[in-house]
Amino acid sequence: MHPNAETIQRFYTCFAARDAAGMAACYADDVEFSDHAFPGLRGREAGEMWRMLCERGKDLKIEFRDVTADDRRGSAHWEAWYTFSTGRKVHNVVEARFEFRDGKIVRHDDDFPLWAWARQAVGLPGLVLGWTGFFERSLQRQARRQLAAYMAGRS
Repeated sequence: MHPNAETIQRFYTCFAARDAAGMAACYADDVEFSDHAFPGLRGREAGEMWRMLCERGKDLKIEFRDVTADDRRGSAHWEAWYTFSTGRKVHNVVEARFEFRDGKIVRHDDDFPLWAWARQAVGLPGLVLGWTGFFERSLQRQARRQLAAYMAGRS
């Protein structure tokens, strides 16, 4: 297995164990992370986002597969099952892409069908609005506020 594939494997093994520190250790200090909820996280923010999600995800279950990597890029498929803050059960199916430098992840992009996630996480509003830019921007503002409050509480 390529060393960068081992890094991805370690990242998701830590995630499955809710070991956010282990996940963050796979990232370069200047990592960039993006997904529909948390676009453009940089450096410490990315690790803190995972820490927040691991701590809050009391029933979080993670599975991953199809890990591939070469000297510069990698990918994986992962799925998460958890209860969202609305009390609704979510099964999120994610395709992840990575870029590496010196054995560390420097870019991590997660892509998932936002409408399917929104429908599960928030119900009827997600069904009706989950495909819109309005919904995505609202989700991003709320996620950013939650992360900022979480990080402020850890300072």
